[in-house]
Amino acid sequence: MSTGSGGGFQDPPAEVLAEAAAAFGLLATPARLHIVWALAQGESDVTGLAERVGGTLPSVSQHLTKLKLAGLVRSRREGRRQVYLVDDPDVVTVVRLMVGQLSERAGYSARTPVRLRELGA
Repeated sequence: MSTGSGGGFQDPPAEVLAEAAAAFGLLATPARLHIVWALAQGESDVTGLAERVGGTLPSVSQHLTKLKLAGLVRSRREGRRQVYLVDDPDVVTVVRLMVGQLSERAGYSARTPVRLRELGA
């Protein structure tokens, strides 16, 4: 593995880069990013998520299935409801950091709730 001139960090293995690219690829659609953003604020069922992100139930359900298969979210049963939550706290950190930075650049206050659709995502 080679080291770059920027601080002596070693390059990660190709498998790690491929896994990271796949995770970023899943988050590259505004709808899935919005779902993860919403779940980073707290768990929710499909109906609540669809209302929050402005999607249809089938569409949000399909996005959740993909995120779940990738291990980014998980679900648990509460009676007849399926409740979803982010399974990886590091993903929450990355999403909050990125959306927070973009919100600041766009002039949104930290106290103003930001919908990703408002940011043009």
